[in-house]
Amino acid sequence: MEYFVQQLVNGLTLGSIYGMIAIGYTMVYGIIGMINFAHGDIFMLGGFAALIVFLILTTFIGGVPVVLALLLMMVVGMLTAGLWNWTIEKVAYRPLRGSFRLAPLITAIGMSIALSNFIQVTQGPRNKPIPPLVSSVYEVFGITISLKQIIIIVITAVLLSIFWYIVNKTPLGRAQRATEQDRKMAALLGVDVDRTISVTFIMGAALAAVAGTMYLMYYGVVVFTDGFVPGVKAFTAAVLGGIGSLPGAVLGGLLIGLIESLWSAYFTIDYKDVATFSILAIVLIFKPSGILGRPEVEKV
Repeated sequence: MEYFVQQLVNGLTLGSIYGMIAIGYTMVYGIIGMINFAHGDIFMLGGFAALIVFLILTTFIGGVPVVLALLLMMVVGMLTAGLWNWTIEKVAYRPLRGSFRLAPLITAIGMSIALSNFIQVTQGPRNKPIPPLVSSVYEVFGITISLKQIIIIVITAVLLSIFWYIVNKTPLGRAQRATEQDRKMAALLGVDVDRTISVTFIMGAALAAVAGTMYLMYYGVVVFTDGFVPGVKAFTAAVLGGIGSLPGAVLGGLLIGLIESLWSAYFTIDYKDVATFSILAIVLIFKPSGILGRPEVEKV
């Protein structure tokens, strides 16, 4: 039983990272109905930005408290990822907004490849490790819980609450929901559609950067290929939870993390991805809109 609960904690931690990335997918899809396939590389970029901040702090300053270091790493990562995602929206999406649906998809994949190769050239192809930032471990009823796991789960819960409030209770959220329902009508009613879409891309990138920082803190290593697999799994989480739903994105991320953790604990680790995508297929057969998703209503 203790082993099972231990794997639940591990799965919730991993799922929290997936959930933070998945929110970016679901927000962009909810606004413009397109999948930003460069979003996984935005997550990777946030991890590298956090790594560079950490190296600067430890090399030139030293003695910086861990809390302040993590905060600076997250802030710089959010700014860097937000700027890049804003550029993607301006270059790869906005000019093609009225084009056929595959055009923005192709350009997003192009931006993903460009960003991945840019990081490979500038930072090198090898793994970039850092020493443990947070090493405290607690024993609770025979279960080992590390402080970094607690940090990741708490940050995910706080950010989900903040973003839910923004989307549902603020003028920006009303503009986003209006743009999601009908862009032309929203523009006629005074909503700055272009600005709303750009801000949505920036918000999604900021969350991905936080996830990248948490990933770096948790695993202690980052490499230029890290955007692909977590990005695909986060997209899977968004679809599983119901793409377009913020709670659904986090729920999907938690489920993916739990499936991976429990499967790796009790079965061969080689087939954990097979189990994950098989469960996704089964869920979509019986509930095509995802667990918390709403059926899409075609506008006429």
